[in-house]
Amino acid sequence: MPPNSHRGLSRRDSLILGATGFLGLTLTDLIRAEAASNVTSSVKAIINIHLDGGPPQHETIDPKPDAPVEIRGEFKPIATNVAGLQLSELMPQISKIADRFAFIRSLVGSTGAHDAFQCQSGYPEADLRSVGGRPAMGCVVSKLLGSPNDAVPAFADVMQGRPLVRNSARPGFLGPAFAPFRPDISKLFARELEDGMKGELASRGDNHTIRLTLANGLTLGRLNDRMELLAGFDNTRREIDSSGTMDALDQFNRQAVNILTSGKLAAALDLDKESVKVHARYTPPTGSGERFITSEDGTAAKKLLLARRLVEAGVRCVSVSFSDFDTHSHNFPRMRNLMPIVDHAIHALITDLEERGMLGDVMVLAWGEFGRSPRVNKEGGRDHWPDVGQALLAGGGIKGGQVIGKTDRLGAKAISRPVTHQDVFATLYKSLGIASARTTLLDPTGRPQHIIDRGEPIRELL
Repeated sequence: MPPNSHRGLSRRDSLILGATGFLGLTLTDLIRAEAASNVTSSVKAIINIHLDGGPPQHETIDPKPDAPVEIRGEFKPIATNVAGLQLSELMPQISKIADRFAFIRSLVGSTGAHDAFQCQSGYPEADLRSVGGRPAMGCVVSKLLGSPNDAVPAFADVMQGRPLVRNSARPGFLGPAFAPFRPDISKLFARELEDGMKGELASRGDNHTIRLTLANGLTLGRLNDRMELLAGFDNTRREIDSSGTMDALDQFNRQAVNILTSGKLAAALDLDKESVKVHARYTPPTGSGERFITSEDGTAAKKLLLARRLVEAGVRCVSVSFSDFDTHSHNFPRMRNLMPIVDHAIHALITDLEERGMLGDVMVLAWGEFGRSPRVNKEGGRDHWPDVGQALLAGGGIKGGQVIGKTDRLGAKAISRPVTHQDVFATLYKSLGIASARTTLLDPTGRPQHIIDRGEPIRELL
């Protein structure tokens, strides 16, 4: 068995992703309510990596070696395989393949919120709150590109920490039928929550994640029997339903059963199916520094192996997180521990996708909710800094080996080519074949809402 792996997710009769309200299951609520027409689709997929807590730009892609010590910090820049481009010494693996990446150093417009919602949607959390709020990108993709015949869901949310607790990948005004598939991966990857977050998560109830065990000993045979019985009830109800609602619900149920019985999703979640060699690829060397209580260990790198497997199975959007970049204290020893794990994981994912011939069809994005303060505080930490942040993109046909935007000598403000969250999402939608400037969704009042209302695709990437 590969190291650090877990049994129990591969058996067909041990997986329940929900089917119908009659069965007390939940996946039906996640099935697309309709298939959109006139949308030009592609084979591409998105892996959206959230660096939970807000990564420090100085210790990652925008080092400032000529700034005063209280600004530049402890780490030195290193050369990359792109002439003239330097990254932090904490990123030696990404530095080797920097020509595959675009490094955005001038991300602006953060609301400063400590969740992942803006990095999931492009919008502030409060936008359109009166009609349910904006939907996350994956939920939009579920509506536009999903189908009742899909054997896997269009959107899988495997984030942990703040993004999970605060329901960052939510469907907003699209409603629960377009919510993400959200398995509980806590037995695979530990992420200790702060006490306050434990209370927040508990208040969301049992349905915030999806159980991966059959309820009360239910088997697939019994499930089929119950589905036949339910179909009989539904036929009777359909005869007296003139609105078409029952036909729509029947589509939801069919896809729920398709997902449950196809085996594709269960297989994707089973990391035991990968070889020892692949597991080794996604296992970083033992690091140094200080591991904070809410930070993950090296096994977290395999979250990106899980993401690759989900995309291979046909999932269109996968959201992943790494914690914990909220370094108000002990920034440097904590980054010495955490950043090499993320560096190794992203390098493993990009090279793995490339060797499998998938990199051109999968766009990978890594970013956090904001940057961190240029000046180191009295606790040796960096505080929240919404003025400027960062993002890394690779794959999906983008032009790599470039830096977009520039900050001042302290890394405090963008002084050229500011990029917004909506610009990033317009680029992601374009990679999926969705024209964000022309695509609208009806909110509950019947009013059309553009999926992106201000941003434009980043021209340098295309």
